[in-house]
Amino acid sequence: MADSTPADPYTVREELPDPETFAALREAAGMTPRSLEGIERGLPNSLYGVVAVHTPTDDVVGMGRIVGDGGTVYQISDMAVHPDHQDRGLGTRIMSALEAYIEDETPPQAYVNLLADVDGFYERFGFEETRPASKGMYRRTE
Repeated sequence: MADSTPADPYTVREELPDPETFAALREAAGMTPRSLEGIERGLPNSLYGVVAVHTPTDDVVGMGRIVGDGGTVYQISDMAVHPDHQDRGLGTRIMSALEAYIEDETPPQAYVNLLADVDGFYERFGFEETRPASKGMYRRTE
């Protein structure tokens, strides 16, 4: 699934970034860092992933992935676009690819969740806040 047009300098591919690129994209996008050990362990366990590639340079400039159990729970995770390539629709293209996977692969009544750092973006894809019915929580390990 590579999507681009002749005038479009970006392609969205069904693949995961390498661990170093994953870490660099998170950092560039201002996201909380992850250890290289954790990234190396976690990426292969992804259910699905896509990257946005700047075709002229072949640089991975965006990413998103889905983690979960493959049956009842799916989480959209690690959505990031390098700031130098934002405001070009790449986040929407990445999210659309992830949504297509969810639509094609999930059984009925699966729970799809995400933690959002951006207001208004994920709502376009049908996501809504869980409060007051439930609340998101987290804990980090040292």
